[in-house]
Order: sequence, then C-alpha cells, then structure tokens
Amino acid sequence: MSRPYEAIKRKIDADECVILDGGVSTELQRLDLRDYRLSDSELWGTWALYHAPEAVLDVHRRFATTGCDLISTNTWGIIDAARNPIQPNTSGMELQHWMDVARLGIRLAREASETSSPGENCSVAFSLSGDLDEALAQGSLQLLKRVFSEDPPDLILIETLSLVPENLAFSWLETILEWGYPIWLSYRRCRHGVCGVYGQHWGGPEGDLFGRAAHRFQELGVDALLINCLPISHVPEMIPWLRDFTDLPLGVYPNLGHYLDPEWKFDEQVDAEAFANLAMEWRSEGAQIIGGCCGVMPEHIEEARRKLKGTRPGRPGVGTPAATGSENAEGLIQKPSVIMGRPWVDDQDQTLYPLPFPAIVCEPGVFQPTPGSFLTWKYLFQKGIGEGKSCLDVGCGTGILSVQLARNGARRVEAIDVQQEAVANTLTNAFRNNVSDLVHGNVGDLFAWLPENQYDVVVASLYQMPVDPRAQVSGHRPVDYWGRNLFDHLIGLLPELLAKDGVAYVMQISALGQLRTDELLEDAGLRGRVVDFGFFAFSEVF
Repeated sequence: MSRPYEAIKRKIDADECVILDGGVSTELQRLDLRDYRLSDSELWGTWALYHAPEAVLDVHRRFATTGCDLISTNTWGIIDAARNPIQPNTSGMELQHWMDVARLGIRLAREASETSSPGENCSVAFSLSGDLDEALAQGSLQLLKRVFSEDPPDLILIETLSLVPENLAFSWLETILEWGYPIWLSYRRCRHGVCGVYGQHWGGPEGDLFGRAAHRFQELGVDALLINCLPISHVPEMIPWLRDFTDLPLGVYPNLGHYLDPEWKFDEQVDAEAFANLAMEWRSEGAQIIGGCCGVMPEHIEEARRKLKGTRPGRPGVGTPAATGSENAEGLIQKPSVIMGRPWVDDQDQTLYPLPFPAIVCEPGVFQPTPGSFLTWKYLFQKGIGEGKSCLDVGCGTGILSVQLARNGARRVEAIDVQQEAVANTLTNAFRNNVSDLVHGNVGDLFAWLPENQYDVVVASLYQMPVDPRAQVSGHRPVDYWGRNLFDHLIGLLPELLAKDGVAYVMQISALGQLRTDELLEDAGLRGRVVDFGFFAFSEVF
C-alpha cells in the first residue's frame, strides 16, 4: 500500500470524507480541445494522451490544486485502445503503442499530484473501463500488469461498469486482485437498476442481484464500491440501499449535464454551491467518498471539499427510522438506556416483544401491505406455517408473506406478482432477512398464468377493490367491477395448485360476502373455514 493511499484509508477510518476529482474529459473540452479523429471518439478522453498530453497534465493540476484526495488517470478508454494497439499522434508520423500511452497517463497524474498540499500528494487512481472479460481473454489485462511494474498507481479504479452476471462470477476482477493493488469498483446504477447516462433504465427486475454482487465484492477483497456517470437525480437512496448489503466504503461521483453529439452539454443550473449542497445530501445518506464525473469542474470539487470538511457520514438504512436521543459534545447520538427483562412470549414461547417482524421495505410504486396483509402475516408467524413445505405467495407485493414463510423454515417459496417492481422488491427483502436462497420470484398475470407445479401451502392477500365500470375499459384482463375477480380466479386455480393435503391461506374482505365464495369452493372440491379475523377501515376510497 502506497503512502498516499494509506492517507485515504486513514480518512475513511476516521469518518472523514475522501474527495475525488471531476471530469477530465469534459475539462479538455472546456480547453477547446476536440477529438482529432472520428475513430478516437470511442476512447472518450483517452485520445488526448495521444494528441495533447500537456493539456491532460494541465487538467490534472487544476483538480489537484482543489485539495482533492485522488486524481484519476485519463486512461478510461485504454482497453478500447488495446484493440487497435498502435495509433499515430497528432503529426501522423510517430506511432504510439497503447501500453506506452498507459504509462504516460500514470506519469502525468503523478506529476500533477505533486501540486496538491505540501507533503500530502494525492493518490493516483488508474482509470479502467470496457469489456474486461474480453480484455482478459485477449490478454490485454496481463499486459497492463506489466505497465504497472515501472509506474505503479496507488489504486485501480474500474468505473462505469453496468452488468452483473447472474452467477456473480467476476474472473476479470479476481485476476486484477491478484496483482496486489487496492481496487475500487464503480457502477452506473441507481435504485431502479442499470442506469444509462441520460437516466434511462433497462432490464427486468433483478431484486438483490447488485446487492449480492456488492457483498461478493467485499468477500473478494475490493476496497470500495461507488456509483458514477449517472444524472444527479438518480443518486438519492442508492447509498443507504447498498449499505444493507455491504460494509465496504461507499462513494458517489455523478455527471453534471449530458452528452450531445459531438460534445458535452454542461449543466449551467448547478453551480459550485449547489453541487456542494448535493454533496452534503449524499454525505448524509452515508457516502464516504464523493467527487464528480463528466461535467464536474474544479470549482465544484473545491467548494464540495470545503463544505464537507469536518462532516461525518450518515448511517441510514433503507426504511430505518432515525435514532432517538440527544447529542453529546462530539455530535454523536446518545440513545437512552433501557432495562430489559425476559421478553414477552406467546403460548408457544415465541417472542412477541420485541416482535420479530421481518425487515420489510416498500419500494416506490409497489403496493403497500394492507391490514389484510398484516393479518395473514400474523397467522403465518403464530402458527409457524410453511415449515418444511413448498410454498406459493400469489400477489407477493413487498414479499411480507414470502419472507415469513421462508423464516418459518419453508423448503422453497415461489413468489409471483403482475408488477416487475414488486417481484424485485420481494427478492430484495428476502436478502435483507437472510432467506434469499429460499425465495424465488416470477412476474406473471394471474389470469394468464398456467401453473406448472403444486404446493403444500398457498398464501394470498389480494387486491379486492370494486371499480366504477363507467371509468374502466375492459381488455384481456377482466376489470374488477365487484372486487372479486382476482380472488375468485385464484379459488378456481387452487385444485391445480395444491398438492395432496395442501392448504391455502387466503385473505377475504367480508364485504365480498360468503355465499359466492362457498359456491366456488364447492365447485373446486374444497372446504373453507375462518382461522382468524381482523378489522379493515372503510375509507373514502371504499
């Protein structure tokens, strides 16, 4: 570990904020430099190492003088350069190999780092992006290691990553970790999943996939995990969400503005003070490393560093209420002491106070649990329903029932919902409760669903709201005029869903009546009985 990087580690350990630099490539544009050849555009800013290295040094120095703790080399596109290893410089006469350009990138950043605070040279991070699996296969990564033998960086920053393999196999990462340098990973991701530079999203629900990847990175020995190269509007809530999965230092360095071919469009609405205020918000969410990506200028970084000095990272978890108590002289929360006796238990010796309710977070847009959901959860909890059984949760929503079945010792729990966000929410909540290996999710419309398996236990707390027929247009999915459609359709599916001696625990609002339910149960060859009841407030909606 180099001396500059030791300084970064000390700051993180002391809860001080580590400050990164900003967008090198976009600063080159502000110097009125442009790509010299169309083929250089895929290299993003790395083309300047071929054509204008003195300008790269100038930009590095501008950031170093802000007092930041780290500057990144202008080598983001070096893996793309390795596909065409020899390219001409500006004159077109002298040829340059990508490995020499990589060495140059480190030397320029190192020279600029000497202009930072006296005796406290900032760390140099070798910036790396691209198809690393392909780079590993073609041998470029092995060659890159030889570059570092003469001019080692203080750390390697692998940034603007996006996809995560389902099996969490990162062969390229394991290879780079073997080199012995500290590794920071940064992904272009937000709370919705994979995020584009303009804030667009793609891909289906992946639940806790990225969270489990974060946990895997910690196991492998990665030093920090960050998000970058996404709009500032997509930063909120990401750091607290990641904190549920990993204890790694977490960081943020988003864009300001967006790309408009052939150059960057800067965001003139976010000045240095506004950026510093945003940085304070990210800090309050728990960010320990803060900086900027494309469009973030030295003045933004300097003001953020000034404002963040002396602050401590917030420690919120998603859905975690703020701590109560008073602050001591150091600004730390002093929680009131509580004398606890033997926990209150029920007649089966289960603890009821504090109630072992699962850690459930309702993501934006996902249907919130109703009193009926809590009633069903209570019965599953009290009776230990699901132990050793195969289970199905129909209309899983947040996964409150799926998680409890798994916590009760279910052999396997299938969760289905028509909403992608709900399935993803269920999978994430399963991870929060350490049952992700037992809970599996599928997106599906109950009316178009053909069951392929049978289950020992089926649970459902379905939406049972009548609608005004004049305000709805029927399509392939029946409009729920009476509030019974989903409920009735599920009863019709139960003979196919239930294994021999299987049981379904289904919540019904009493306003739907008993007679029609009994008719459907009789037609299905089933017997129904009430096992518990609760109360549901009739609001103006009803």
